[in-house]
Amino acid sequence: MVERVVQIRRVAKVVKGGGHLSFTALVVVGDGQGTVGVHIGKSRAVPDAVRKGTIGARKNMRKVTLAGTTIPHEIVSSFNGATVLLKPASPGTGMIAGGGVRAALEAAGVRDVLSKTFGSSNTINIVKATVQGLERLRDPKVVIARRRGLPTPVSEA
Repeated sequence: MVERVVQIRRVAKVVKGGGHLSFTALVVVGDGQGTVGVHIGKSRAVPDAVRKGTIGARKNMRKVTLAGTTIPHEIVSSFNGATVLLKPASPGTGMIAGGGVRAALEAAGVRDVLSKTFGSSNTINIVKATVQGLERLRDPKVVIARRRGLPTPVSEA
């Protein structure tokens, strides 16, 4: 299992007696072979927030369609103000992606991909847009076979 703590935020709530500190941890979990999950854990202590995020991410794991070491087709995905573009890349290209997108793609097992983020720079929204885009990926051969009423081919990946 690949576990990545993408971001830790300190949240201060000011009350009559002073300030209450709490933490949020954005955690991405994947098996590196086409499954990925993301969750935000909240707690008064950082280790507890990370633990809660990890447990939640494991519960929310989703299957992702891969084409070898890359993704089967280009996709644009949005979540709130963040938009993420993911493009397949030829083997050996590597991962051209920044912070949150990189963490989500590595956890899913993608090795070769090009990406660009637009709009919001909010890491939480960028990671959620990335995972949402990965979930929407489909194998073109399977889709064509289903539309033509043919038996579905067994995927190579």
